[in-house]
Order: sequence, then structure tokens, then C-alpha cells
Amino acid sequence: MAEPRSGHDRATRRLWPALALPGTFWLVALFLVPFYAVMAVAFSGNINIFGEPIPAWNPLDWQFATFRQVISESVSGPYQAVWIRTATYTAWALLIAPFWISYMMRMLAWVNLLQDDGLVNDTLKTLGLGGVAVDWLDGRGFVVVLGLVYGYVPYMILPLFAGLDRLPAHALEAARDLGAGRLDTFRRVTLPLSLPAMAASVLLTCLPMLGDYFTVDLLSGSPRTAMVGNLINNSVLTPGQTGQAGAFVLLVLVVSLVPMLLYIRSVRSDGLAS
Repeated sequence: MAEPRSGHDRATRRLWPALALPGTFWLVALFLVPFYAVMAVAFSGNINIFGEPIPAWNPLDWQFATFRQVISESVSGPYQAVWIRTATYTAWALLIAPFWISYMMRMLAWVNLLQDDGLVNDTLKTLGLGGVAVDWLDGRGFVVVLGLVYGYVPYMILPLFAGLDRLPAHALEAARDLGAGRLDTFRRVTLPLSLPAMAASVLLTCLPMLGDYFTVDLLSGSPRTAMVGNLINNSVLTPGQTGQAGAFVLLVLVVSLVPMLLYIRSVRSDGLAS
């Protein structure tokens, strides 16, 4: 009787890797290969006659001068303000996201609303709050944050909704049976149980913001509001700066991995505790 069971176990062990094969291929083709190409460009020390870096596919040929320069200038050089501005805009967008902008709107609608003859200036003139049209699109950080809120609010709403929808009803009923009011139930039951969903919402909102450059270009276009994504985009478009762009991409990846690993660790700890 042991032989059929053993054969079944061997078939099962073959089945799961086979089912995972398409996903593994997808991950290798669309993540690992492009990621290695970025590293080959970022750590390349050679350029061609057009000023473009020659990818160093052999890791033994990698040079880290450009990457060290980007880190140095990001910590205490001219890029430091850009990183701080990126973090500030992202933090403000997170604070405002649940309360302000409808996700049904489109980014270009803000350009029509905020241009010199747009609805915002017309309304201010009608109310007597301004005689001269305000140039909202001349490089204002508030406008950039407003655009980020609009663009990424779905990433905040959907995980929160999914997390709150899965809260165990019996825990809320138990809190009410024990005499807890709405505020106490929220503070002691709903909020602690929804912390993983809140953390996922923050991650899913912050991570794409780190690489965003289109919002700033569309609603500002000023170096005063440049974010890290704009540095990457400008480096790609500047001849001879592709290696620097790759270094910025790797630096953003490192910054992004820290909260992701902390989130995974916290979720695993909660799962083991339960």
C-alpha cells in the first residue's frame, strides 16, 4: 500500500513546479533580465563615440564610480534636495489622498482647470479673491502634490477596501457585546486589524510615486519641483548620462526594498503569531 502513495507524492512534487513554470518564466523575462541590463549600464565604465555607455555584461568588468558619485551627490550634494522633495511630496499626497480627489478624474483635466483662463482663476475672479490670473502651472509644489493625489488614489483605496471588507464580523460584535462604543471599537479592534491593509496601501502608493516624472512635467515642468523620476528621465534623454540614469534606478530600488521587506516581515510575524 505504500508504493501508490509514494508515486502520488512524486507526481505532486512534479506538478507544482510545472504550474509555477509560466510565472517563473514571466518573472525572469520581464524583471530579472531588464534588471540585469540596468545594472550592466549603470556599472559600465565605457562609452561609444556617441557618448552612450557600452553595457558591461560581465560582472567582472563592472565599475562603480558613477554609482558612488550618485550616492555621494544624493546624500550631501545637489541631488539631496530632490530626494527630500520627493519624500515630502509623497508624504503630503498620502495625507490628502483619502479625503480629496476623485479617482474618476483625468490628469489633463487639471491642466484645463489650472491654466490662466481655467475654471479656478475664473472662480477666484468671480468671488473677488484675485484680480490677476494666478499661474498655477509655473512650478508650485502644491499643484504637483494635487496631481500625485489624483493619480495614485486608487492604489490607496483598493487595498484599504479589501482589508476592511475582510475584517472578522465576530470581533466587532464581541466588542459591542462587551460595551465598547464606536470609537473604542475602532481604536481597539478595527484599527489594529486593518494595519496590514494600511501598510499595503502606503507601499502601493509610495513605490510608483518614487519613479513618477510625468506628473511633474505636466503640472509644473520647473526644476524647483523636480523629483527623482525627473532626474532619471533627464539622464536618459541626455547623451552620455544613461549610466547615471541606471545608477538612480538602482538607488530607487534599494530605497523601495527597505519598506517592502519590513512589510513582508511584519505580515509573516502576524501570520506566525496567529
